[in-house]
Amino acid sequence: MKKIYKIYVDSYSGLSSASWMLAIVMLINRAGSMVFPFLGVYMTKKLLFTEEQTGYVLACYGVGSIIGSTLGGWITDKIGNYKVQYLSLLGSIPVFILLPHFTTVTSLALMILLQSTVSEMFRPANSVAITMYAKPQNITRAFSLNRMAVNLGFSIGPAMGGLLAAISYSLLFNINAAAAFIAAIVFINFFRGRKTNKEKYNEEGILEDRTELVGDNNKSPYKDKMFIIYSVFCTLYSIAFLQLFSTMPLYYEKVGGLNESQIGLVLGYSGLLIFLTEMLLVHLAEKYLTIRKTIYYGVLISALSFLLLAFDHSIFTIYLSISVLCVSEMLAMPFTSTVTAMRAGANNKGAYMGVNGLTFAVGFIVSPILSTKIASHLGYETLWVSTAILIVIASIGLNYSVKKMIG
Repeated sequence: MKKIYKIYVDSYSGLSSASWMLAIVMLINRAGSMVFPFLGVYMTKKLLFTEEQTGYVLACYGVGSIIGSTLGGWITDKIGNYKVQYLSLLGSIPVFILLPHFTTVTSLALMILLQSTVSEMFRPANSVAITMYAKPQNITRAFSLNRMAVNLGFSIGPAMGGLLAAISYSLLFNINAAAAFIAAIVFINFFRGRKTNKEKYNEEGILEDRTELVGDNNKSPYKDKMFIIYSVFCTLYSIAFLQLFSTMPLYYEKVGGLNESQIGLVLGYSGLLIFLTEMLLVHLAEKYLTIRKTIYYGVLISALSFLLLAFDHSIFTIYLSISVLCVSEMLAMPFTSTVTAMRAGANNKGAYMGVNGLTFAVGFIVSPILSTKIASHLGYETLWVSTAILIVIASIGLNYSVKKMIG
């Protein structure tokens, strides 16, 4: 236990106060993100949409994510990550408040599109901020800390959301708006006027432990062929993984027989597990594996998570499946962000992080549409086996592309 405790202390001690505050803002924001995991259940149970209609509405979140990630990355390189982050947080507040008043397929789809556009502008700006406030040798740990905050928030949010959904879905939307407001206030108060590592370096001419991640890469990420190949395989993984927010909650309800509160507990458990163990896993991966191998094994193991659901839907299997998926997420996602940061140059990090966000945005579009169609017409067993095959392809492709980019 003492050794594990020391690992955690060593992992956290090198991170800057700004890295911690970025994580705290993310925690507040994501703790209030109770709506999305329940949107599928909300639409099928409350609004009486069909599974396919639900899939199309959820796909609009992905369309908005593409717009938000692309726009957010581009604007971040123009006006800086600070303005983009607080504008995104403040802009999402009125949209959350208005969402429960739109109850038709078309109107709700348009509102989901608007909400995701505004909120997903935050992602590339926040990723750039992580790279600018953390020391280069701590980039992966800074990303991991940020993700731990996301998952702690995700452990709190769905658990509370499941309870609130049983009372009122409108209350769920309003709590999201309140959390975004609190996150915006905390963010603005801490980061207004704060200098990044790069600005300190320019002023003082020296910065302790300053080492560059990469050479000077100033070309557009869209002209970086190997990075595009890498992003395609990241997208395949995201298509599989993002079923956590679409078909998996539907599967838990329809096949597993869980209600909203029980679904919230399952999702909350996943966030808590990641919060408690991610930094330890990242530390061990950094010590014993290369970035390439960590991503490869991290992605590949998620195939087991979906295969488990293909053969059993007991509560034990549901928790075992999501535990395996959590391990996959902890190993793969911090390091895929690190690869993106390593590939980018000093002046185009926003664009590169925007493309990194696009891999999830495309996943948000394809995953709910494709998975709900397969589940409706061929059954969940076929869906889970197909997902496992897709993951194997993604892991092989990522192993190849990362090897070509960073060795």
